[in-house]
Amino acid sequence: MLIRFGHEFTITCDQPTPMVCLVSPHIERHADLVAPEVNTTSPQVPMHSYYDLFGNLCRRFVAPAGDFTFGLDATLRDSGQPDVYAPEAAEIPIAALPDETLLYLMGSRYCETDRLSQTAWDLFGQVEPGWGRVQAICDYVHNHITFNYMDARSTRTAWEAWQERKGVCRDFAHLSVTLCRAMNIPARYVNGYLGDIGVPPAGEGDFAAWMEVYLGGRWWTFDARNNMPRIGRIVVARGRDAADVPLLNSFGPHILKDFKVWTDEVWEG
Repeated sequence: MLIRFGHEFTITCDQPTPMVCLVSPHIERHADLVAPEVNTTSPQVPMHSYYDLFGNLCRRFVAPAGDFTFGLDATLRDSGQPDVYAPEAAEIPIAALPDETLLYLMGSRYCETDRLSQTAWDLFGQVEPGWGRVQAICDYVHNHITFNYMDARSTRTAWEAWQERKGVCRDFAHLSVTLCRAMNIPARYVNGYLGDIGVPPAGEGDFAAWMEVYLGGRWWTFDARNNMPRIGRIVVARGRDAADVPLLNSFGPHILKDFKVWTDEVWEG
């Protein structure tokens, strides 16, 4: 299947403001693009790209004073298959984990493993280790947090989401990541495009957040917000939590005037 995806942001700045955005598909999907992605700005400004410490593609530019619009549009080929289900995937003892996964066992800005460690063991210590334990964590988070766009707060941590029992997809991801890490399961935060493909339309498009966990020698996708296999995920960036992968990192004040995101199945020809 083909999926057309992209975004358009319009912001206002009082003065020229340096920015970095992470909104392009991860390099692992570049081979799936049916044509190069189109990046646009209005007014036109120079832009260059680099890869951060996590391997995410970053776009860097200076937004001029006044209104500024930047966007991306691309189409890629996708298998059309839902997220993989692998109940046989087992937990790996910490001593046997690859070095590069250990970072994703530790606490981070939005994932306070120290504050939720005892809670995690009380809730999931008796659950069979492996895929089933991670799914139990996702089931718990899915039922514990009530989703509402009006409850979004950029500073909410996993601990606060657990206490407040409300939030948006990043809060579901942060809490599930934190509980997995507390159980000694490497977990990382992911953001990307996820359209309503194969499910009833849920309203205006937006970016999405979920997690990946390390079981059985590889990373697997889990999504406590939707808590079901979904079709057409397009990873943009991975990190310890949302602080590592902001969609837009502005080095100065700005006002967001308009925001559009699309992720739609399209037909060839």
